[in-house]
Amino acid sequence: MQQPPFRLLAAADAALTRVDRADSPLRYAAVDCCATPEPEAHEAVAAGRARLVDLDHHLHCSVIGTCLSTAELRKLMARFADVKGASDLDIHHDAVRQTSHDPQVAKALQKALDHRHAPALQRASKLADAEALTAYWDESLHQGEVPGAYWAVLTHRKTTPALRQRVFGDVHMLSHLVGAANRADIRRLVALERDNAELREKLDRQQLRSQELMEERDRQIAALRRELIEAAAAAAPERQDRVEESDRAEKAAALIALQTARRERAEQTAAAAQAEAAQLAETLEHLRRHTQALGRELGAAELQLRLNADDGGRNDQSAQLDAQLQGRRILYVGGRPSTYPAIRDLVLRHGGEFRRHGGGLEDRAGLLAAAVSWAHVVVFPVDCIDHESVDNLKRLCTRQQVRYMPLRSAGIGCFAAAFSGPAEGAQAQGEGREDGPSGTSPICPRHG
Repeated sequence: MQQPPFRLLAAADAALTRVDRADSPLRYAAVDCCATPEPEAHEAVAAGRARLVDLDHHLHCSVIGTCLSTAELRKLMARFADVKGASDLDIHHDAVRQTSHDPQVAKALQKALDHRHAPALQRASKLADAEALTAYWDESLHQGEVPGAYWAVLTHRKTTPALRQRVFGDVHMLSHLVGAANRADIRRLVALERDNAELREKLDRQQLRSQELMEERDRQIAALRRELIEAAAAAAPERQDRVEESDRAEKAAALIALQTARRERAEQTAAAAQAEAAQLAETLEHLRRHTQALGRELGAAELQLRLNADDGGRNDQSAQLDAQLQGRRILYVGGRPSTYPAIRDLVLRHGGEFRRHGGGLEDRAGLLAAAVSWAHVVVFPVDCIDHESVDNLKRLCTRQQVRYMPLRSAGIGCFAAAFSGPAEGAQAQGEGREDGPSGTSPICPRHG
């Protein structure tokens, strides 16, 4: 993990703000999970900002882990110790320990934190009381700008012990929420891969069984032909006993009927096995595409977490988003209100324009036609929009020659994955057609 892990997801933000803090404020025992709690430090510094060493010792772990990336911390600690071969956790623990015992380390960490979060410190310096600081923290928490705001609020001279306890508790819970979300995605991906392997094994067994049945049928046909030849050869010579000849003819006819019935049953069994194998192959292909889609969404979600935590990080996927979103107008229809801000910020961050329409539930349906004519691309999550709205939206897009793109879900990961493919498909305009991620049509579980 090269960046602080606390750029909020919308779900985590909703979970933290569910309680009305005005009536029942959240209370946390200000104890770090990694250290033994110490007595409450002195009150906020009367003049100027508090230094890192002025904070309670149990806050050092949270501040260093949240406000500095592992790469920055490793580079800084290399000036004071041999970090070659040391794990990120070892370096973190050593930095927390030396903060309380080595003034030079504490001074270097203070300087690095102030330099990295200078914009947040400048903004917080204009706030004159704890109420304004609380509002600033809530806004930063909602927007996912946690590291800088956390450092600025903890060291502000007007920060009260209650506010310091509050922001520490929020950051502590964020680590659990983000970790739980990532673990759930990984468990789902592992389960899909396991199902995929089981279906492959079943398909292989069915194909082997089908091959065996066809070989058995061929052997029976060959045996039948030999018996027919033998029967014809035996009938050629004159028979003195016509009764025996008649019996042999009846036996041959009965044998032919029996073998024919067996052959027909074998052919029917083989045909059924082939049909089942084809159905299993289709199911396997569907699961493979679904697994790939989940992988792309998970990768896109992890990319957005890294990009949100790193102000300047760029990579190939980010460049693809730039290529597909820059200068384009995106209309988002339906979906969940909790995911709108994150999706809007993603589009704006990559140079696009963003509008949303509730699909007839939140906005007037008559405004939908005007919104479609404004857009270059219309996207809608198939799990958060009704069937009638989808049909109406497709008709409008076809009539106005605007490309539309159904999404598998309303999450930001699915949206980012849809625009993370090659740029060729995203550059086509005015075609009035349905596109999925990377130019393919997705399977809609509700609307077809």
